Formats: sequence, structure tokens, C-alpha cells
Amino acid sequence: MMIDARRATRNALAYFEPGDRILLAVSGGADSLLLAAATNLEAVKVGIQLSAIVVDHQLQSGSGEVAELTQKRLSELGITEVKISQVEVVGAGGMEAAARRARYEALDTEADRIGAVAIFLGHTEDDLAETVLLGLARGSGTRSLSGMAFQVGKYVRPFLELTRSQVLAACKESGIEFWNDPQNQELNFARVRVRNEILPKMEKEIGPGISKALARTSRILREDADALDLIAGEIFTNLADPTQIPIESISDLPIAVRKRVIKQAIEAMGAPSLSAEQILEVEALVGAWKGQGPVALAGGITARRDSGRLTLSK
Repeated sequence: MMIDARRATRNALAYFEPGDRILLAVSGGADSLLLAAATNLEAVKVGIQLSAIVVDHQLQSGSGEVAELTQKRLSELGITEVKISQVEVVGAGGMEAAARRARYEALDTEADRIGAVAIFLGHTEDDLAETVLLGLARGSGTRSLSGMAFQVGKYVRPFLELTRSQVLAACKESGIEFWNDPQNQELNFARVRVRNEILPKMEKEIGPGISKALARTSRILREDADALDLIAGEIFTNLADPTQIPIESISDLPIAVRKRVIKQAIEAMGAPSLSAEQILEVEALVGAWKGQGPVALAGGITARRDSGRLTLSK
């Protein structure tokens, strides 16, 4: 199984040049430690430099000791440039969302500090499937259902086509000792329930291969979302004034494209956040016009239909 992990990291490293520095995000779990081990074996052959960061969220007793043990294990693997970053998990959206924000901020800060051209993450095909299922439960759109991408900006996920069972088998084969996060068993977290209860039940009741099917669906939806975003972006760019959009210029567009054009126009006004319901309400001023009044949006923005135009104002 280690050969699969090495192949995955070798394919990811092919996008970079000798002398580039890559930052490895390592939690101490099986996925990230295997990623570090496999990447280190392949990076040395192509002259790519590696550093690692261990983010201590300070949410559990003994988290500092776990971070130090992870640093030691990385050193044993041959990765000596390792930073432990302690973060404070605060802010809106619940603990999971706050921890994610704090973690990615720490990753970005360290990547900038050391001049890393990429940040490798250890997400697997199972993580991708879980993300899609959670998105379905929330009624998310195509972009959200497309889940995790192999690369978004500096972030790269070499293991997206490896399953968690493959990762565990590779760790066993290579003698990699890893930390089992006790929070991965806490059923008050939605992702843990999906991982430990819902997906296994779906596999049992519907048949094997559910996770692979969800991951495959995610990749298809990402391709579709990318194409629709590209088309909508070209239309948006050609608008003379995105705060005064002629209804006739967008009324015949497919609704998926029209909603994306409208979303871009609202975001260009500085809207901090937009829900699917808000976009649908604004789109109805074009596609389901029945004389309805203005739509109030975040950031003090108002959308209204006025003299044959979709007007956005503050």
C-alpha cells in the first residue's frame, strides 16, 4: 500500500520545480503522517524542500504533548524543519468551523513565512465522500457538493484518490505509529456521525462502493461547476454596469448561469455573505417576475427590478 501513497505524492510533486519548498500540514494522525513519509521519500529525488507544521488547537488535555510527539515522529521520518503552532479556537459558527479557520490561518502564515509554494493536506477519498454527504444534507449547491479539489490555490491534496483503509494499511506496512484523535469518536460532531454511523449503514443497506460513488459524483460536479462558473464569468465581465443589468440580457440564460451572474454582481458590491435562498429571491426578479418588491441583502445591499433592469444599490 505504501507504493500507492508514494505514487500519489510523486504525481503531486510533478507540478513543482526543484528548489521549491512545500509545507506539510501534519496533525499526527494516520493520513497526515503517511503523507509526510511518502512525500519525503519522493521529494528528495526531485530536489524539492519540505517543511512541516503541527497545529495545536489546544482543545484537549495533553494536546501540547501530542504536537511534540508528532514533531519527534516527523524528525524520525527525516523531516527536521517542523513548527508547532498553537492557535486559539474562537469565533462564530461552532467549534468545528472556528477550529478550521484557526488552522488554515496558521497554515497560511507559516507558508508565507518560509516561502512555501504549496501546502500539502492529507485528506482522503473518504473525507471527500463525507463532505459531499454533509453538503447533500444541508441542501448545498453544485459548488459545495463538488467538495474538496486536488488543488485550490496553494492547497494540494495528493491522497484524494486513496481510501482511509489504504492509508491505514500503508501505515501498518511501513511501521508508522500515529495518533488516534479521540474527537473522531465524538458523535456530537456531524462529520463523525457520517463517518462512523451513516456511511457504514449505507454501505450495508444499499451495497458497497457508496464512498467511491460519492467521491466520483463530487468530481463530476466540480467539472460542471467549473464550466458554469467560466461561462457566467465571461457574461459578467461583458456587463456594461453590473449594478444596472438589463433584464433582457440575462432573462434567456439557463437559470444555473443566470444565478451565477447575479451572485457575482452582488459580491462585486461587497456583500459579505449570500445564502442560496437570497440568490433565488433575487433571481426571481428576473425569472419569476410578479411585481414583487425589493430584496434586502447583507452589507446593506438592495436588489430591485426597475424599468427593465435588475438594479443593485446600497
